[in-house]
Amino acid sequence: MGSPTRACLRIVAYVAITLPLLPLQALAVFFKLEFSRTLPPAYHRLVCRILGIRVAAQGEMAKNRPLLIVGNHTSYLDIEVLGSLIPGSFVAKAEIARWPFFGWLAKLQRSVFIERRSSKAREHKDEIEKRLLEGDVLILFPEGTSNDGNRILPFRSALFSVAERRVEGEALVVQPVSLAYTRLDGMPMGRSFRPFFAWYGDMELPPHLWQMLGLGIVTAEVIFHEPVTIDRFGSRKALAEHCWRIVSEGLASLLTGRPQRYPAPDSVTVPKGTDLTLPGTVPV
Repeated sequence: MGSPTRACLRIVAYVAITLPLLPLQALAVFFKLEFSRTLPPAYHRLVCRILGIRVAAQGEMAKNRPLLIVGNHTSYLDIEVLGSLIPGSFVAKAEIARWPFFGWLAKLQRSVFIERRSSKAREHKDEIEKRLLEGDVLILFPEGTSNDGNRILPFRSALFSVAERRVEGEALVVQPVSLAYTRLDGMPMGRSFRPFFAWYGDMELPPHLWQMLGLGIVTAEVIFHEPVTIDRFGSRKALAEHCWRIVSEGLASLLTGRPQRYPAPDSVTVPKGTDLTLPGTVPV
């Protein structure tokens, strides 16, 4: 499925605009120039055009700084989509820093890399807090892994521990964001087609990427929800559950075209294998 010719042309165009910008961004990051913050969104917007991603956004990003944005994670394409809308840096898994090429790109966007080992939790929290205290916008995927595009996995409340930190006496602002891939060449994309864009489980990256590059124009829709703080909920667990529910309802509304409301699962004790498929999503 997909056009090999289209895939080749997209790869050539991607490399042609990426390689010249790598040293430019590297210098901007090294000298701590404001340009290092403004170039990535422009770059991601250009990459979205090259890859055939049409981004439609509802709502607005909060103007508060620092700001922690939390959302669902479906694909490596999420980086391009959210990166085109948000002048910020991603919180990523440590292994990504070791990836060839894509690891370099992540470092040049000043990503914060975290390991899954609990022994590193304090160190990671300190790094995230440092960046937030500098007034940065950080983008976090609290599921801890990617999903299949039809559902959202429970949010890990431990990743919300940074929200307990106060900045100049004020609680950190957290903004939930929902992201869905909804159409392919203008036609609604049902459950069976979303794995062409969702990357999860034991999927291998090269064949998945090649197949995706050969497909047509995909529509990615984003909802910026109401910003909140931990003061409203009293604990990071309650904050995580609220964000899960809001992001899940947003995803469901994007996939079905109908508002959805349902309670959040326990972000810690949901049994492994529990079906969290969004209501209203049906195979096509």
